[in-house]
Amino acid sequence: MNVDRSEGWDAVAEQFMAVRSGVGAALVRSWARDHLPPSSSIVDVGCGSGTPIAQALIEDGFTVFGIDASPILIAAFRRLVPETQTACEAAQDSAFFHRTFAGAVSIGLLFLLSADDQQKVLRGVANALIPGGRFLFSAPREACEWRDRQTGRPSRSLGQQAYERHLEATGLRLIGCRLDEGENNYFEAIKPSVG
Repeated sequence: MNVDRSEGWDAVAEQFMAVRSGVGAALVRSWARDHLPPSSSIVDVGCGSGTPIAQALIEDGFTVFGIDASPILIAAFRRLVPETQTACEAAQDSAFFHRTFAGAVSIGLLFLLSADDQQKVLRGVANALIPGGRFLFSAPREACEWRDRQTGRPSRSLGQQAYERHLEATGLRLIGCRLDEGENNYFEAIKPSVG
C-alpha cells in the first residue's frame, strides 16, 4: 500500500494554489527582518508552491531552502524560484539538506501531522538550527482537533503547553506568540546560544 507522505496535499495542490492568499506573509517578513541577519539562510518546512512565504523572504534577500512532500507543490516552487534548493520529502523524514540554518519557518504544516510526526519535525528543525537560530511556526494556541477544509483529513494542535514542552525537549525555547491579520497564531522559538 502506498503511503501519501503529502498528507493529501498532492491531490488538492492545484486547488490550494488557486486559493492561497497572502495572509501571514507580512508577519513572517517582519519576523525575519527583526530577528535574522540580512541574507541569512532560512529553511521553509512545508513550503508548498513558495507563494507567499518563501517568495516574500527571497524578495527581502534571504536564502531560502524549501521542503515539501507534494511533488506538484514542489514543482511549482521550483518554477517560481528555480535557483532555490528544494527537497521533495516529508518534513518528519527530512535530512534538512545536511546543513544548518539561521532560521526556520513552518506555516500551515505542523498541525496537519500526527502528534508523533509533529515531534519529529520539531527535533529535525532544532538539529538544523545554528545556536541563536530562530523558528517560527503556525498552530492554534489551544489544544484542538478539526478536519482540514481542503483535504478532509484530521488536523490537530497540541496546544501551547505541549508545544513548549516539546520545544524544550529538543533544545529550543518558546519565546512568544504572534497573530497575523487572519487571527492565525504563530509560535516563536529560539535555539539558545552555547555558553
